[in-house]
Amino acid sequence: MKMIPAAQPIIGRRERQAVMRVMKSGMLAQGPEVAAFEKEFSSLVQNRHSIAVNSGTSALHLAFLAAGIGAGDEVIVPSFSFAATANAVALAGAKPVFADIEPNYFNLDPQAVEAAITSRTRAIMPVHLYGHPAAMVELDAICKKHNLLLFEDAAQAVAASLNGTPVGAFGVAASFSFYPTKNMTSGEGGMVTTNDSIIARNIRLLRNQGMERRYENEVIGFNTRMTDLHAAIGRVQLSKLTAWTAARKSNAKFLSNNLRGVIVPMIAPGAEHVFHQYTVRIVGLDRNRFADELAKRGIGSGIYYPTPIHRLPSFGLSMDLPSTEQVAKECLSLPVHPALSSRQVNAIVNAVNEVAAVGS
Repeated sequence: MKMIPAAQPIIGRRERQAVMRVMKSGMLAQGPEVAAFEKEFSSLVQNRHSIAVNSGTSALHLAFLAAGIGAGDEVIVPSFSFAATANAVALAGAKPVFADIEPNYFNLDPQAVEAAITSRTRAIMPVHLYGHPAAMVELDAICKKHNLLLFEDAAQAVAASLNGTPVGAFGVAASFSFYPTKNMTSGEGGMVTTNDSIIARNIRLLRNQGMERRYENEVIGFNTRMTDLHAAIGRVQLSKLTAWTAARKSNAKFLSNNLRGVIVPMIAPGAEHVFHQYTVRIVGLDRNRFADELAKRGIGSGIYYPTPIHRLPSFGLSMDLPSTEQVAKECLSLPVHPALSSRQVNAIVNAVNEVAAVGS
């Protein structure tokens, strides 16, 4: 039985041709392809500055450093996310402060965020988890009320929007990831978007050993540049993003209309969910066993994320985050990617409904 994978990168002829074009040009490091990719990506975020780097984690890290986040600062983040969300805060020298989520959309609960603010709080960074925009209107109001910076972890949410405003155009800076399993990939890479020209220049310095002009190092920086090889792949993928997003939404709609015995994803009013993951909640049944039974039927799945960040050994905190803890026990992501055929989407529905019925 051939397994239907939970995620599947789509690399085609045009991507391979783009790589070969760059190889033949001899310009492999950060060059014209990166500049073109940045310009094209900016159209997704209301023409904000877009700065390409080598990973989504680098994007998060450099965004904090460029905005002056550092020692003594606290940044409020969700614990229900990938570890890079909090790691980037710590790498900048600041302290991640974990707030609870609201379970319907898996994103930061604005009330929990406000309760977590202290005299050291400098910023809030929601994660647009699974491709669903966070409660940006409420979080922006909290930031304005307390004079805080608003960042976005948009690693999973390229092309998502809220009330017509695209993800990546809300905060002082937003960070995207182009890891192979994301909605679009550059092989590996990331992008920071910002409306602040000073932050944009700082990121350009930091990604390139602290220099804008060769051998004129202005600050101590990193080597987190994106290569032209990766940018060339990203440019092709960007041209396919609209169609792929439509396919993800169509697959998600079919799943939500036909799945039984699980809690399907909810979409907030005004939100455009791009379904990086299609995540259901398994209630009243053993989630891990549910996943095993799906695998026996040829359906891949993923658990994102089984352990909240605050309980990982790297942080090792004991906190009262009830919604986070509950969702971490119940979440299960099903295939939703655009490579799925209609036959495969039907097979996913049949398998989930069968396992749910047997379990009940």
